[in-house]
Amino acid sequence: MAKVELKQPIVEAISEELKGAQSVVLVDYRGLTVAQDTELRKKLREAGVTYRVYKNTMMKRAFEGTEFEGLEGCLEGPSAIAISKEDATAPARILCEFAKGADKLELKGGVVEGTVYDVAALSELAKIPSREVLLSRLLGSMQSPITNFARVIKQIAEKDGEAVAETAEAPAEEAAETTAE
Repeated sequence: MAKVELKQPIVEAISEELKGAQSVVLVDYRGLTVAQDTELRKKLREAGVTYRVYKNTMMKRAFEGTEFEGLEGCLEGPSAIAISKEDATAPARILCEFAKGADKLELKGGVVEGTVYDVAALSELAKIPSREVLLSRLLGSMQSPITNFARVIKQIAEKDGEAVAETAEAPAEEAAETTAE
């Protein structure tokens, strides 16, 4: 069997993983300890991110003709690929955060929603919260005025209730004074 025939299934597997991907980030993992690598893989897995190590030539072939073709310049030295199909910022966010504690991990570049980014731009993208956090903030900001309005109405109603109670007590006191005379 020729070498090309052995490599073709690997290239197809990479291409299959790339289908529908919102983001892809390439990293240089040299120097990570086994414990660090295991921890990184766990964090990525929990976020729904696929993390694999492939040969650069295999990734280069899989990138050909796709929106990830711009990453070919990053394919030097050992490379690992992080692929997310759900949260576009998850790979960049997790890898940048992890790289702060593991100085051996180096980001090389990435593609987020069809745009190629360098390391500096990926670091900026990593600051964007996850979709769930952004949605909860949006919902909170939409809900805040309604909640404040309801709170004010309740306070007015309570205040009016006290005023009604005071006016109800005043005629009763006047009636008691007139009967006492």
